Amino acid sequence: MTAGNEKSMNARSLFREIRKKLEEGGIENACGEAGFIIEYLTGRSYPSAMLDDSLLSKKITDSAADICKRRTSGEPLQYIFGEWDFYGMTFKVGKGVLIPRADTELLVEEAIRLRDGFDNTKYVDLCSGSGCVAAAVAKYVKGVHGAAIEKSTEAFRYLKENLSRLASEIEPCCIDALLAETAKKYTELDLITANPPYLTADDMHRLQKEVTFEPSSALFGGDDGLMFYRELTHIWKSSLKSGGILLFEVGMGQHEAVMEILRENDFCSISCKCDLAGIERAVMGKRI
Repeated sequence: MTAGNEKSMNARSLFREIRKKLEEGGIENACGEAGFIIEYLTGRSYPSAMLDDSLLSKKITDSAADICKRRTSGEPLQYIFGEWDFYGMTFKVGKGVLIPRADTELLVEEAIRLRDGFDNTKYVDLCSGSGCVAAAVAKYVKGVHGAAIEKSTEAFRYLKENLSRLASEIEPCCIDALLAETAKKYTELDLITANPPYLTADDMHRLQKEVTFEPSSALFGGDDGLMFYRELTHIWKSSLKSGGILLFEVGMGQHEAVMEILRENDFCSISCKCDLAGIERAVMGKRI
């Protein structure tokens, strides 16, 4: 399969060609990604496309060739598509913003659980990136209003667009969450969520090829990966009301250290939750 190839193909034969190219390019989940590409190109579900014997246009087969070339160069599929699904919602993504990941859905699930039964929630999402956490919380937590904070101007344009479409009750703010004057603008919060950068210096040297396309500022959390947890906890604890919750996503093996950071900052009811893989992924505490 190459751009300009006149060979006619239906979705099944194109799927096989895409899978082959991805396998040859060293893509680990070539079969699954080939299915995503078929759905993207045809605008149909994978099962529906596979059952259709209609021949695809040259435009589609040429587009498939281009996608394979970009993907095997290491570019993430999410950037190629320009969007990705998270918690049943579709978010615009691209160069300069962290890609929404399934692991982060636990953060949303915990926010929903912790605010269940409340009529209103005054809320801020820190290090918001694409806005996937903020928008999903706003959709499923009753009476949410507040802000999503992101420092990067590249990421902010995606944050603004996604919240405009999906969660207009959340204000996108292009400011630095690590500045004390930022936190002072927000008081009596019921809930703060954050999926901050948490990779260590060693982690940054072992990144998968496609992850290197994502902004390092959204990945690197200092030499030990804990810098943002220390700073955000200290700076933002006073923005919470008594009983307000600080809810973090953490990296593998970081839960104990982050729980200790919360203890050192006088939080109570500190706990962690595991994701579907059994990894401690969410850490939370309440302001006394």
